[in-house]
Amino acid sequence: MPRRTTRLAIPVAAAAIGLSLLQAPGASPTASAATAYPAQCPWMDTTRNADQRAQLLLKASTLDQTLRWLVEQPANYPGVNEFSGVTYAAQLPCTPQVQYTDGPDSVRVTEHVTNFPAQISLAASWNTDLARTKGAAQGDEAFRTGRNVVLGPGVASGRTPQSGRTPEYFGEDSLLSGTLAAAHINGLQKGDPDQPVMAVLKHYVANEQEDAREWSSSNLDERTLREVYDLPFEVALDKSEPGGIMCSYNQVNGIYACENPLLNENLKRQLGFDGYVVSDWNAVHSTGDSLAAGLDQELNRPIYYTPDNVKSALSAGEITRGQIDEAALRVVRAYIKAGLFDHPLPAQPENDVTSDAHRAVARQIATEGSVLLKNQDRILPLSSKAKKIAVIGPTASNTPTDGVSTRTVCFQANAWGLDCRDAVAPLDAIKERAAKTGATVVYDNGSDAASAAAAARSADVAIVFGYNVMGELVDAPGLALDGNGDQLISAVADANPNTVAVLETGSAVLMPWQNKVKGILESWYPGQEQGNAIARLLWGDDNPSGRLPMTFPKSLADLPASSPEQYPGTHPDGNPIRQVDYSEGLKVGYKWYDEEGIEPLYPFGYGLSYTTYSYDNLHAKLRKGAGGAKDRIEVSFTVTNTGRRTGTETSQVYLTLPSSSGEPGKRLVSFRQTELKPGEHRRITLTVDGGSADHPLSIWDTGQGTWTVPKGKFTVQVGSSSRDLQIRGSVVLP
Repeated sequence: MPRRTTRLAIPVAAAAIGLSLLQAPGASPTASAATAYPAQCPWMDTTRNADQRAQLLLKASTLDQTLRWLVEQPANYPGVNEFSGVTYAAQLPCTPQVQYTDGPDSVRVTEHVTNFPAQISLAASWNTDLARTKGAAQGDEAFRTGRNVVLGPGVASGRTPQSGRTPEYFGEDSLLSGTLAAAHINGLQKGDPDQPVMAVLKHYVANEQEDAREWSSSNLDERTLREVYDLPFEVALDKSEPGGIMCSYNQVNGIYACENPLLNENLKRQLGFDGYVVSDWNAVHSTGDSLAAGLDQELNRPIYYTPDNVKSALSAGEITRGQIDEAALRVVRAYIKAGLFDHPLPAQPENDVTSDAHRAVARQIATEGSVLLKNQDRILPLSSKAKKIAVIGPTASNTPTDGVSTRTVCFQANAWGLDCRDAVAPLDAIKERAAKTGATVVYDNGSDAASAAAAARSADVAIVFGYNVMGELVDAPGLALDGNGDQLISAVADANPNTVAVLETGSAVLMPWQNKVKGILESWYPGQEQGNAIARLLWGDDNPSGRLPMTFPKSLADLPASSPEQYPGTHPDGNPIRQVDYSEGLKVGYKWYDEEGIEPLYPFGYGLSYTTYSYDNLHAKLRKGAGGAKDRIEVSFTVTNTGRRTGTETSQVYLTLPSSSGEPGKRLVSFRQTELKPGEHRRITLTVDGGSADHPLSIWDTGQGTWTVPKGKFTVQVGSSSRDLQIRGSVVLP
């Protein structure tokens, strides 16, 4: 749910009692200056680990004080004792003020922050270093505006491109999604140690649509749950340590996610998550069932986790005191581990935290995340021969047309708090760049197709912008462009054969005009620096390197979940909870298209460049595990830049399991980005480790309740996308 958090009227310095007590004369005389702490607050002893410190705090707490940690507001505002009419016991000293903020993409606050591109754009960069850099920049802005917990990033599995929150996730592949989420988390949590920020990964689990998200049940089998929907969380948890994980609104097999035994059984025990589970906004439906299942904290105000409700559940035998203490321990331990106890929020938060460095990060994401889908006759990069350029479409300009402008596509819809006040319009950046070659630019807002066609006809090249609006709360009704965008692009292309379409969308779109245009650039929701990034790409100042993190279908009928029972779900026998049948099973994303033999419009992993690459000399060798280690496949190959300019290639390794595995299609098992000069070749060696969190060699065995490696031939393929795999080999696992 969007975090429309209302700050409680508490001076930060007053609530951050730990800071003043650290300087109090009652500090332990045996502690060094670096670890001095008040005698009455042994949990402030930084020579102890987070678990020991949390245990000390809770040992000193009454039940009523312990219960404060089970709800966001009383946990995070120790100087306040009444919340929404519910009275709490005074909290112990030396506990910090904590402020949550939504932040899957940018820090969603009213202060002046950097509006980064949508997460789907970051996913399209396939750049883990960039994801970490972005996380660090976002964490810096969060802390300086007075927030030290970011509710984000989010992961999902891309079951349908119509899902409204597609732009805030990392696409349809578990390895890519989990890896980038982990990098983002590490950036958030491992930035400036004096400005600690904690990440909350969301939304667990099988949360794949906004339509009826609060009253629908995602119905799926155990193998599908583990291999598809658990897996991005498992990868992220292996590569990072988020302090919290948020459970989702939906039911899973008839039980709400925030009271589902999966929280304890899968997330905490099998995936090894030792942080705390927090609900989404108003996603709690019970007290005893939720706490027993593993929900540690209710988001925002106390509703089900009030002291009276929890005590009643305890008296009724629905929960134990041990479960209450365990929930509180997880919250406190996560806060301590993240540094929130030891580094109070600033007494005077800043109102303007953006910077040139952060804007450069936003521009880099917009650049590297843009995907060149078509470049017929090398229409791009634009040459000096293009003396007159027509720019068409409302999102190209900061001047609104029927309420639509550059700011409309800066970020996803319903991202409360963001305003993109510093948006660089593509029109302005294109004009500035065109002037360097002596070209002129004419603009038409696209509200009238005939007028737009006339503008296009008068120019050497037409650049037409298409968009759609999607975000939290509602799914897209289809995959068409908004504002008659498909008709606009078609009319412009009919008027000028040298037409380039720039798409600013949150997900895949259908392109009925695809064969009419010469160039297509997918820029997603490209943030405040979109104009500069797009202009540089159009003129070739930067070489496109983005790759699709999701499949673009040719039609809605080609989608994995295409029947009403699969999506958006039905109400059999009048059931008030919408039943969503995940009958496609493991066939999600590109695996569906592979297994069903369906040709996509553009495949997963696809993206063009202003140069070309070739692959050869593949060598795949099985390395048997020893001493309990898992088997590994060592994959070596040569990649060569066969074009005329320097570029960055994203080499992708896919594995097809033996037919006996029942595994559809192939799976991404590794990727590597390499910058190559013209004519340069590089020998790349990647290790596919059977023991890694994405379980590249394994399937989930429901009978054994564990991951198992099937016997037989494993086919290795390497190339530039899931459908452009130039070399192959195989290994046999006996």
